[in-house]
Amino acid sequence: MKELTPKKIVRELDKYIIGQTQAKKSVAIALRNRWRRQQVDPSLRDEISPNNIILIGSTGVGKTEISRRLATLMKAPFVKVEASKFTEVGYVGRDVESMVRDLVEVAVKEVKNEKEQVVLEKARINADERLLDCLFPMGDMASMNEDALERQERTRAKLRKKLKAGDYENRIIQVKSTASPMPLMQVMGPIGMDDMTGNIQDMLSNIMPKQNKNRRLKVKEGREVFIHEEAEKLIDMDDVVKIALDRSEQNGIIFLDEIDKIAGAESSGPDVSREGVQRDILPIVEGCMVSTKYGQLNTNHVLFIAAGAFHVSKPSDLIPELQGRFPIRVEMNNLSKSDFVKILTKPKNALIMQYIALLNSEGVKLEFKKDAINEIAAIATELNDKMENIGARRLHTVMTSLLEDILFDLPNRNTKQIKVDNKMVREKLANLSEDEDLRRYIL
Repeated sequence: MKELTPKKIVRELDKYIIGQTQAKKSVAIALRNRWRRQQVDPSLRDEISPNNIILIGSTGVGKTEISRRLATLMKAPFVKVEASKFTEVGYVGRDVESMVRDLVEVAVKEVKNEKEQVVLEKARINADERLLDCLFPMGDMASMNEDALERQERTRAKLRKKLKAGDYENRIIQVKSTASPMPLMQVMGPIGMDDMTGNIQDMLSNIMPKQNKNRRLKVKEGREVFIHEEAEKLIDMDDVVKIALDRSEQNGIIFLDEIDKIAGAESSGPDVSREGVQRDILPIVEGCMVSTKYGQLNTNHVLFIAAGAFHVSKPSDLIPELQGRFPIRVEMNNLSKSDFVKILTKPKNALIMQYIALLNSEGVKLEFKKDAINEIAAIATELNDKMENIGARRLHTVMTSLLEDILFDLPNRNTKQIKVDNKMVREKLANLSEDEDLRRYIL
């Protein structure tokens, strides 16, 4: 985290997200402040609260993409949740505290993976010994004399050397592994008690006897099974849970997407619990103790990043207390034609590169002329202006319509190269605008 400066975070996000400089900057500063807080004197550290962020912008401008890239970039526990899934206590749906429980689950998994890497070499050595036992079972060592034991050890050393050299990789062995019994029923808990439901399921699985399962596997497949089992034995789960809870409290990040869906005044009908959800989320964002199956977690220093399109509602429709808990507001810009050109060509996962790779699998070289790319961007911008502005997602509509016939006709022995130029784009997409208008009246 020390090496991940705000400028480096922005540079990493620039590889996948075009524009939105202010949003990237705000997120980068908030993330760096997590590390800065850890360097502060302990007496002041607990007084420094994270500045939560709310990203405001229409659909398709990069809000969710920022969260996806942060998840891969950060080495801190990170979870993305949809605010629209939560309901007020008393209604069918997810309890808001489940977002914190999800964060702890992610942290436990991350720490466990790190611990597995530490013990991997030892686990591999133990797994090889178990493979030798399966391939060449040892006799009754208690009845052997000293010379026989030495001979057996020399033989085993030679076999071990051959095993490491890969001589037995395709040999079939019988692997005995312990399998947890499949649950016979879904445990239904009271509303809002999904964590207790999980605990009941864990308890039932512990009561039911473990099943020893015999499988016939190749040595290379059996090695993976044994390495996993040996690593499990070497990892101290109490230590894993302790580290995971600490990381979640000090460095945890929760990305709360679609927060605009719970904004708005009270109304009767299916939206009756929207303000109730906000009231339930408020104490978690403010800081409270949440019970998880691994122990209690304090959310005082968890960073919350919220995002919403706010087409129907406004940020001011959120209850004032919740607004106050998101002091940093970032308005994201709508995408222009020049942004679309960059989206098509610049990112590592650019849409044009994806289609080139897809057609390459059929042995066809796909090439886009510069004027064709400009025309695609112009048409996407025009469609967004005429109809609903769905941002960069419009490019998927345009590209699919443009290449639909080509993708349908392939593979074709006579087609080895396809060049997409301005003329082809205009011909293929001439009626797209009219078709989009017509779709409004077709169910």
